[in-house]
Amino acid sequence: MCTHHGCRHTPRSSFDRRRFLAAGVATGLLAACGGTDGGSASVVALEIERSTSCALDGMLLADYPGPKAQIHYAGVAEPDWFCDTLEMFNIHLSPEQARRVTGIFVQDMGKADWDAPAGHWIDARQAFYVFGSKRLGSMGPTAASFATEADARAFAAQHGGKVLKFSDVTPDMAIPE
Repeated sequence: MCTHHGCRHTPRSSFDRRRFLAAGVATGLLAACGGTDGGSASVVALEIERSTSCALDGMLLADYPGPKAQIHYAGVAEPDWFCDTLEMFNIHLSPEQARRVTGIFVQDMGKADWDAPAGHWIDARQAFYVFGSKRLGSMGPTAASFATEADARAFAAQHGGKVLKFSDVTPDMAIPE
């Protein structure tokens, strides 16, 4: 029993204290690194404004058709915006891309207006993409993004193309024609 300050509790062993401190350090390291999944759980998609421009070429996103994308990086308040999903894939899949991604969002073209897409942001890693369709985006051929596989397949049936998951897209597919 502890006699310090007249307490009546049993002191913890230094072993228990070490385990507690080690767990705290491990938790702190995971928090500093943003966890282990690299997902977008705590990041939310932002909305395109009239002045939102593409990180690669400065084009105003609101002026062009087709799906748009945004990549959020650790320690950066604003995302990099892309006027086309192929640009997003090109940057994200690039071997030179070393920044820690905290979220990637694309527009659900099953709900957004192709000619003037606004809102309807979905997690890019969970989306389905149609590559090779006849529909053109801001830079020409694009990968149409959808929240559901059924919407992606319906789009492909109408406009051509092949349905792929995010994890199936390779760097060579992301090079605009």
